[in-house]
Amino acid sequence: MAEATANGLGQHALHGTHAQDAATTAAAHAEVHQEHPIKLYLVVWAWLFILSTCSYLVDYFGIHGYLRWSLILIFMMLKAGLIVAVFMHMAWERLAMMYAIILPPILVLVFVTMMVLEADYTLLTRIAFFGPGP
Repeated sequence: MAEATANGLGQHALHGTHAQDAATTAAAHAEVHQEHPIKLYLVVWAWLFILSTCSYLVDYFGIHGYLRWSLILIFMMLKAGLIVAVFMHMAWERLAMMYAIILPPILVLVFVTMMVLEADYTLLTRIAFFGPGP
């Protein structure tokens, strides 16, 4: 810094040079574009095809009851997770963004489960105190 002042540049010129270097470095980082390999997208597409086939086979084989709905929901959640993680680039987002998008649906599922359990409890209580009805 003493050399810059001795050479007649002064403080403003010295800081201006650092600002230009920082701007050039920021522009170089902004131009870098990350591309994911095509293999990743093909693997995800293959998994989506396999999960869709499994979901179709649940109906084809005539599975009924809770097992049917459980399998269909599991396959649906797996497909949605793959789509959100890879095609919506959520796998490369910051953790705060992931929590902002993934946490609310999970909480909704928890609250729906609580309401279902409460409804069953209310029904059983009414049957116990008032009888099965007409």
